[in-house]
Amino acid sequence: MKTITLPTCPPVTITVDDGVASATPDPAPVPVFLIRTYSAGVHVGEIVSRNGKEVTLTNAHRVWRWRGANTLHELSQRGAASEHTRISEKSPSIILTEAIEILECSSVAAANLRTPRWGS
Repeated sequence: MKTITLPTCPPVTITVDDGVASATPDPAPVPVFLIRTYSAGVHVGEIVSRNGKEVTLTNAHRVWRWRGANTLHELSQRGAASEHTRISEKSPSIILTEAIEILECSSVAAANLRTPRWGS
C-alpha cells in the first residue's frame, strides 16, 4: 500500500492498494477565533455556538496581555511576540456572555495564540 497527500484545496490523500486507488479528502481545519468581551478580556478558541452576545468556545485560552501587535486585527493575523505576552493554559470550554468583537485567526496566528506562556 502506498499513500500520498496532494496539496490541493482541500488537501486529498490518495491510497493505492493492490493497484486500486482511492481518494479521501483530508478534514478541513477547525477555524480559530479571537473574541473580545466587554468585561472578561480577550479569548482565543473554537466557536461551538453563538447566541447574540453569548459565545461558547472550546480549547480556549485567555490572552492576558501581548506585544507585537497594535490591534486585535493584527493579533488575529500575526499572533503575539514572545516577550511580555501572557496566554493562559487551555480550558476545555468557556461561555462568554458579552462578546463584542469576533475575529477569525490566520493559521499562523492561531498556532501562536494557542501556545501558553506565562513567564516571569
